[in-house]
Amino acid sequence: MNVKEELYNECLAIVNERQANIQRNFSSIQEAMLSETKSSAGDKHETGRAMLQLEREKLGNQLAEIQKVKEILFKIDQTAQVFQGCLGSVVYTSQANYFISVSVGEIMVHNEKFYAIATNTPIGKLLLGKKVGDTITFRNQSFVIEKIV
Repeated sequence: MNVKEELYNECLAIVNERQANIQRNFSSIQEAMLSETKSSAGDKHETGRAMLQLEREKLGNQLAEIQKVKEILFKIDQTAQVFQGCLGSVVYTSQANYFISVSVGEIMVHNEKFYAIATNTPIGKLLLGKKVGDTITFRNQSFVIEKIV
């Protein structure tokens, strides 16, 4: 398996784990809402129910965001030969290595550290369209693109 495929699989595993955690929380809130019965302290019941409803909405929004992230991942062609920074490219620089995909943070593959970043992040925007040999300046530091896969 090549580096790009392994990075892709790691990103997908991280996103799937996040989705599973959100779904577990969503399910437990659903159960709590169903099990909460009207007590003699009616206002307390309504407040608790409203809080659960807000939490459920928040988790619903997080699930929708995770789905959008997965859709971005599914657009990546893991076998495509690329010669510039674009969605799905692995960019090696003199400072750090990047997988332009979705923002999941640091990933270790083949004993090398990579940062999985989205195209809309500040560093992602700088890398888009760049080629080997180009110099990028980010946070007052310059670095050179050494290789793109």
